[in-house]
Amino acid sequence: MSQIETYITEHQSQFVEDLKAWLRIPSISTSPEHTGDVLRAAEYAVEQLKRLGISHAELIKTQGHPLVYGEWLEAGDKPTLLIYGHYDVQPVDPIELWENAPFEPTIRNGNIYSRGAADDKGQVMLVLKALETLFQVNGTLPINVKILIEGEEEAGGESIEKYIKTYPERLGCDAAFICDTHMPSPETPALITGLRGIIYTEVTVHGAKQDLHSGTYGGVAPNPLHALSIIISRLKDADGHIHIPGLYDKLRKPDHEEKEFWHRDPLHMNEAYLKEMGVSQLSGELEYPPLERASARPTLEVHGIVGGFTGEGAKTVIPAVAKAKISLRLPPDLKSKEVFTLFEQAVKEATPAGVRVEVANLHGGEGVLVSPESQVMRAASEALSEVYGTAPVHLREGGSVPIAALFDEVLNVPVLLMGFGLPDDNLHAPNEKYSLQQFFNGIRTVTSLLQKMASN
Repeated sequence: MSQIETYITEHQSQFVEDLKAWLRIPSISTSPEHTGDVLRAAEYAVEQLKRLGISHAELIKTQGHPLVYGEWLEAGDKPTLLIYGHYDVQPVDPIELWENAPFEPTIRNGNIYSRGAADDKGQVMLVLKALETLFQVNGTLPINVKILIEGEEEAGGESIEKYIKTYPERLGCDAAFICDTHMPSPETPALITGLRGIIYTEVTVHGAKQDLHSGTYGGVAPNPLHALSIIISRLKDADGHIHIPGLYDKLRKPDHEEKEFWHRDPLHMNEAYLKEMGVSQLSGELEYPPLERASARPTLEVHGIVGGFTGEGAKTVIPAVAKAKISLRLPPDLKSKEVFTLFEQAVKEATPAGVRVEVANLHGGEGVLVSPESQVMRAASEALSEVYGTAPVHLREGGSVPIAALFDEVLNVPVLLMGFGLPDDNLHAPNEKYSLQQFFNGIRTVTSLLQKMASN
């Protein structure tokens, strides 16, 4: 065994314990009551950086949650890699569906279950442990590194966007590495070549000045819940087509090779989607293959509707107000601000008479396409092939990591999207998990990546 492999093997238990300690901190960035916990999670990240050998590590205050920054620039003229991650996590609702307490990490069947295990504390921790391994075995790193970890990825990322645009020179690098994506299976490594952007909105419909008795006013009173249902049905039909004028105008057609890959489906994603979701049929635009629908087509999804009476028993009330949370995922050629304008206009045109509607843009971000031919992508491909014994596939991912577009636009450097999550990790859902085998293979891959970047 190599010295690196020996160190990883001998320190597996400690690596997991360090991850567990971070996972126990409920750093829910969207919940004001957890502001102190978010700060504790940031402080833990600074502590980890200093312990592994990044002496220049600090907490950067923002108007929101703090950033964590560290740098080690003692590799002379070797490349500089900017490493990104986030320490904030999603809320845990519905908590009754969790098999263990969300912030008490539990190991079952080779997986660690906890909120944040895969998104993104487990992925960030494996990168930190790769750095630790190289420091401990070699006494140094093969390349220069800068580390930037944020606490608002799940809340819009406003603070990090402002920081990057204000201090781009501090983040100057040769490439940026984001470990916040997944692989199709434990046997099939992947490099992500595209991400969708996003807008996340809140649509509020107002009816009467107060809730009304449905016996007295039913038949003459506007019902915001019904109006909201009409609006949603007009925005997206039963076949998955989105009816927002202008939405599809700037959508770039995929190239022939990518289109053929989606239709051929060599990874058998059609069957995988059915199994992972536990459904009998896939929905959406049936004229497009599932892989294309899930990664390269615009989507519109309703995440929650509130209004009126939802308690036990009966209450015959016509609500005065109803709200819906609605997001759109956007292929890279569709810009979030432009799409929000189109969406807002479409909502207003779809609103029935007798109610008033408001549309709020809660947060947004851009999609990105990255070239598989960059030096960092080639080094990552070699590292994955070395660890997994097979070359990685190149995939678009349907999710959104707005920071990737920022790095591409502001820093103008190649972006590496290489993560070790799996499709069944239950991101943003109860019983989120992370495969420990993936965790350790990720450590091996990142150590190899940095070494290959130094020699290329």
